[in-house]
Amino acid sequence: MSDGVLLSVRTGRVRKLPRPDWDRSPQRLWNTAYLKEEVDGPVRVGTLGLEGDEVFSTDVHGGPQMAVLAYSAGHYRTWQEELSLPTMGPGGFGENLTVEGQDERDVCIGDIYEVGEVQLQVSQPRGPCANISRRWGIPTLLKRVSETNRTGWYLRVLREGRLERGQTIRRVQRAHPAWPIERLLTLRLQPQLDPAGVRWLSSCEGLAPLWQEMYAEKAARLA
Repeated sequence: MSDGVLLSVRTGRVRKLPRPDWDRSPQRLWNTAYLKEEVDGPVRVGTLGLEGDEVFSTDVHGGPQMAVLAYSAGHYRTWQEELSLPTMGPGGFGENLTVEGQDERDVCIGDIYEVGEVQLQVSQPRGPCANISRRWGIPTLLKRVSETNRTGWYLRVLREGRLERGQTIRRVQRAHPAWPIERLLTLRLQPQLDPAGVRWLSSCEGLAPLWQEMYAEKAARLA
């Protein structure tokens, strides 16, 4: 089954960027690997991510559960219109893989995909952070990303290998068809909508442990 196409493959190095004027931090530069550049040709993917890609805040990014970040290409067309930013495109949300034909409404937790030699599994939603607003200089953007669930999703690497732009993304296994990324994001902010679902997520096979713990805490408060 073909579920999409790999439109762009991107990696980035840690660099210093100026903070926007509305960011009142005393440190006027921020360290980040948010800016990702297109990779021409095959790139190797290991258990910790793409070769040549760096992570700055390793306490909240990277590691086996967040090895690869994917984002839907279709969202950029919507953002361009909403934000009047025609230059916003692949890499604009700091992703490694920009994918055509997939988004948070149809990608489910635990889904396994093959792209080239690589096998990837959806591990958790992307929890958007303030870097999205800093990157584009729009203080309200983070809030809008959360409201629309256009966050992206993380993947763990089940089989290492090489992939490249233009390859087919093929789903080979779906364990939890009732649990698209969008649903997880909704319950993250509004757990009261489905207490039973929140309890189920607290032990969901395939969901990253930190997200299981988060839902377990929410379930305990709802009890």
